[in-house]
Amino acid sequence: MKLPQLKERLAEATRRLAATRPTARNLFWALQRMEGAWKGKETVESLVATVVKEAKAIAEEDVVRCRFIGSHGAALIRDGDQVLTHCNAGGLACVEHGTALGVIKSAFGQGKKIFVYATETRPLLQGARLTAFELKEAGIPFKLITDNMVGHVMKRGLVNKVFVGADRITKEGDVVNKIGTYGIAVLAKFHGIPFYVAAPTSTVDLAVKAEDIVIEERKAEEVLHAGKSRVAPKGAKALNPAFDLTPKELVTAIVTEDGVFRPPFDFSPSRAG
Repeated sequence: MKLPQLKERLAEATRRLAATRPTARNLFWALQRMEGAWKGKETVESLVATVVKEAKAIAEEDVVRCRFIGSHGAALIRDGDQVLTHCNAGGLACVEHGTALGVIKSAFGQGKKIFVYATETRPLLQGARLTAFELKEAGIPFKLITDNMVGHVMKRGLVNKVFVGADRITKEGDVVNKIGTYGIAVLAKFHGIPFYVAAPTSTVDLAVKAEDIVIEERKAEEVLHAGKSRVAPKGAKALNPAFDLTPKELVTAIVTEDGVFRPPFDFSPSRAG
């Protein structure tokens, strides 16, 4: 394949990947970094070598970042804590360790006796399929709950901390994460439970304001079906936003590889990557 053709295929791949998750800042950060690495190359050999090298570098850096996030976040967890997490923010979503789930793994690795409640995360069940798998593999005690059980378990005193990941964080500390996160944050506030967000600084979008963030809308079929089985009558319509926005007022702290940030949040260029 000639150089112009290869560059065009890479550009097309970049466009396709960008369209898969418009809400995720981290995805665009990585795509922009990769594009900057290969665009100026003048031979096929140098382009291929650069792409591979840069991809490996991003993966290796992610491992280090997540380990730091885990270490900083683990300091917020005490022995005996009962933690709730939503969606999947572990090694299956990142590289190796994870962000929110990485915090839980780090705390457990320090010998802290913790118990985790993981939401199933409708409609795609990332919590049931992925988070539960990672917790089981790590040997961390947990129970899976449906999304609409969160208020009940909080009221019963079964949860005393919440840790979630993020797809995008504004400079002021507003957080976009998997749909259902906002509701959990509201319930945590009502019950006096700390609500923590764990994410790398590459998730921070310095340019966007909360009200301007585009929330990805996915196919209605995901809501109308449970797996391959239809659960709604034919002709029914469904709303299916993949993410929601949690305002900064509901966030206790944001954990990044650079440390723990508390209100008032200010991710200025010197503090966010």
